[in-house]
Amino acid sequence: MQFGYSDVCLGHDPGPRHPETADRLRAIRERLKRKHGVEYVDAEPCDIDELAAVHDRAYVESVEEFCADGGGNWDPDTTASEGTWDAIRHSSGLACWAVEAALEGDDGRKMPFSLGRPPGHHAVADDAMGFCFANNAAVAAQHALDHDVHDVDRVAIIDWDVHHGNGTQDIFYDRDDVYFVSLHEQGLYPGTGDVDEIGEGDGQGTTMNLPMPAGTGDPGYLAAIEGPVSAALEAFDPDLVIVSAGFDAHRHDPISRIRLSTEAYALMTDRLRTLAEELDAALSFVLEGGYGLDVLADSVAIVHETFDGREPIEPDGDPNDAVESMLEDVADAHERE
Repeated sequence: MQFGYSDVCLGHDPGPRHPETADRLRAIRERLKRKHGVEYVDAEPCDIDELAAVHDRAYVESVEEFCADGGGNWDPDTTASEGTWDAIRHSSGLACWAVEAALEGDDGRKMPFSLGRPPGHHAVADDAMGFCFANNAAVAAQHALDHDVHDVDRVAIIDWDVHHGNGTQDIFYDRDDVYFVSLHEQGLYPGTGDVDEIGEGDGQGTTMNLPMPAGTGDPGYLAAIEGPVSAALEAFDPDLVIVSAGFDAHRHDPISRIRLSTEAYALMTDRLRTLAEELDAALSFVLEGGYGLDVLADSVAIVHETFDGREPIEPDGDPNDAVESMLEDVADAHERE
């Protein structure tokens, strides 16, 4: 795979006790040293205009000023330092690079994966939250839609981070050119992402939330992707698929109760790769969360291995009754719209 990476992203320092540390990127890079075929690519940072394509301009300017003044606590969870502004611009720039590379035809062993931080999927149109200041995946999706070189009319964003991607949902909730899917732990921060949140106005039916019951394992996530997620994307027919790739649903991540194995990320990658190929859609990955350093690094590495030719190992067992019931509720919600 090609990994978008910049040392500038290490300059975002939310403090010594904060889980979203620069060591996350260092751990991933250290793990990937052992892998064949890893390439790193830097990219141009986004400017304010590109960030303001999905965020309120006054909000973006206030973040720049906040960082220039030395940063601090934006809210109890979301902290900036003087180096955060440049990290934000580079993180979003790397996400834009990933979609550009995908649209140029990079796939297979050249599949693009953006390793930026701070992450983005909790950043709403006019505010930071949940460790996130700029919504990298949303900026990249809008970048693809605004640059008509590749004739992108529809983008799908699939968010498998354990937390609901409330910011991405917020930005595109009333639009019909971006289909947002979130697989997340039910009831976890930020408390949004119910099944009946399906979009509004022109975007009615273009948001899909799959709140996974605590304890859900690999079969449950595969059933979601093979069932309602695949059906929705086949109907939507996107030109580009962006995976908001958080790895905190891993069973050994310290802040969730979902029970995915490392192998689950290979399996989900394989299913989404096949789906994108069937839809003739470009595919790219953008890093979100993941706070157990070893399992974060292992999980990113297994995504790479999947594109490097490793065959995923299929799980035993079936989804439990709670997952099956939730998937039925999702199907019902989207049949009614």
